[in-house]
Amino acid sequence: MTQTFDLLPSQYNHRIICDYINATNFIQIVRITNITNWYFERVVFPQQHLLFKALPDAQLEIHTSEIATAMKTDKIKCESLQIHEDFATF
Repeated sequence: MTQTFDLLPSQYNHRIICDYINATNFIQIVRITNITNWYFERVVFPQQHLLFKALPDAQLEIHTSEIATAMKTDKIKCESLQIHEDFATF
């Protein structure tokens, strides 16, 4: 299942298409909070792909949930999640 939401404000011109895969067996919450005037948060189920547009400097925070708790387990620069538009169809 692929989801796309939360357009970046118009003042940001250089956007990249990113693909994140939850390769764990746990539900994850992913967030981008380091871009001014933009907040992005999604729940990503095990083995799910998440396609989204972001700025190269955006950082995707990964919070992994086991039962009733969630821990920040990683922070990934969106530039490293970039895919080429040839492969994306949205």
